[in-house]
Order: sequence, then structure tokens, then C-alpha cells
Amino acid sequence: MKTTHITLGLLTAALFIVGCDKPADQTNAQQMDKVAQDTKVAAQDMKDYTYAEKTEFIAKMRTESAEIHADLDRLTARIDKASDKAKADAQPKLQALRDQVAKLDAQIDVAKDATESTWNDVKSGFKKGYNDVKDGFQQARQWVSDKIAP
Repeated sequence: MKTTHITLGLLTAALFIVGCDKPADQTNAQQMDKVAQDTKVAAQDMKDYTYAEKTEFIAKMRTESAEIHADLDRLTARIDKASDKAKADAQPKLQALRDQVAKLDAQIDVAKDATESTWNDVKSGFKKGYNDVKDGFQQARQWVSDKIAP
């Protein structure tokens, strides 16, 4: 469990760093491929929690949610330093991300109320939402890297 937390925490940090910094020797396509591969590895590393492990799953998802909120705050801060036009262009993208994060947070609440018979659906819903949020962050970071100078 602790290893999974550390792995996902490091992956989140790596996604943020890769999305914000553009090494001179990597193209955007190479960066996107690396992030997609890292995200796929993280999704495979996610333990398949049983209903008996529901409390552990919810705690882990709250930790993931907190990291996602911190990433969103960092991305927002970076956009806030941009020009007025870039800020205006970024607002719909940020709002879409916020909406995805809110849905993910709602999934945590659904997981708390899950029964044994609904557990697998709830878990699948959360994992899908988590992957959607990660994809949304990747797209937003790519946009920021393309439109806003570091």
C-alpha cells in the first residue's frame, strides 16, 4: 500500500514536471508519449481493491484527490502569471478540469456508500474518472506549454 502511494505520488509529480518543463532534446510528441506511458503504468499499479478494503481504497483516493487539487492550484498559478489573453483562453480549459475534479471527488462520496453488490461498478467509475482527470491535465499542460512561455 505504501509503495503504491509513493509510486502514484512520484508519478503525479513527474506528470506535473514533464508537463511544465520542456527539455530541449524532447519534442512535444515525445513528452506526450512518455506521460501516456507513465499514466498507463500507474493505472496498472493501482491495486484491485476488494469490498473488504473499501476504507483503504477511499483513503487512497482522498490522497490522490488532494494531489490532484494541488496540481490544479499549481497549474492555475502558472496561468495567472500569463497575459490577459492567455488567461482568458485558459479559463474554459481550467473550468473543464475543475468539473472533472469535482466529478472525481463525487465518486469518492459514492464509494463511501457503496455496497458489496455495487463495489466493482463504483471502483470502475472512479478509475475511469481518475484517468479522465489525468488526461485532462495532460491536455491542459500541453496547452500551457504551447501558449505560455515558461
